[in-house]
Amino acid sequence: MKKIIVPVDFSEYSEYALEVAAAIAKEHNSELMVMHMLEISDAVLNTGDLEQGEKAVFLLKIAEQKFETFLDKPYLEGLTVTPVVKHFKVFSELAEVAANHSVDLIVMGSQGASGFSEIFVGSNTEKVVRHSEVPVLVVKEKLTSVEFNNVVFANDFSGKSIKAYKKAMKLFKGMNVTPHVLYVNLPSDHFRNSDEIEEKITTFLEKADGNLDQKENVSVVNDYTVEGGVFNYANKIDADLIAVATHGRTGFLHFFEGSISEDIANHASLPVLTFKM
Repeated sequence: MKKIIVPVDFSEYSEYALEVAAAIAKEHNSELMVMHMLEISDAVLNTGDLEQGEKAVFLLKIAEQKFETFLDKPYLEGLTVTPVVKHFKVFSELAEVAANHSVDLIVMGSQGASGFSEIFVGSNTEKVVRHSEVPVLVVKEKLTSVEFNNVVFANDFSGKSIKAYKKAMKLFKGMNVTPHVLYVNLPSDHFRNSDEIEEKITTFLEKADGNLDQKENVSVVNDYTVEGGVFNYANKIDADLIAVATHGRTGFLHFFEGSISEDIANHASLPVLTFKM
């Protein structure tokens, strides 16, 4: 991981993300791009109105001052840190910056909440992940370590998730981590018997990379919901991190063909890593 973006709003949750990103950067000799988004449109910046122009300059200077204080942290010593101020909160712009600078990971702070009231560095997770081809790591509290040795990667083993699976395996290999790949077997119309699950997993792995040895790292649990299955399994193995595959469509982080990762994104106490399908 050569470059990591950390979007910040100067809150304590942003600092949690920054500290985690710094620890990862030190392990991989990565550059940090710390980004703050202002509520200033191009129309305001380019206006001939003196008052509006002065307001824009004032807000930019305030952001620069906040950056100077915010980035004055001992854990950033020895790292290459580039502060970036964007004028408006256009989250597709973050994806463009990530693509233009060959960014490998986005680390974001989130306070989490119930339902759609989630605060996520000025917006919700969906706005970021929907546009991001880059994996997004969601951090909700101060972590004592970034030794993510015990990772649960929830997957539905559908053809649509092959792209996300490949991204995840590549990243985990770089982290020297072998994840516990998890399939949650649901009741009713979603239920599959043992032979059907076996066939589904085998077909998926053959199409993904042809490495059937990965079956050793696949676990199947039965539960009433995907979220419940993921959380229960994560607790069982004392996981450090939960990873999920997400669709990049409008709506709230859809995954697992008809299920929703809202509960995982909002309610997981562990950090959550998302990979776009």
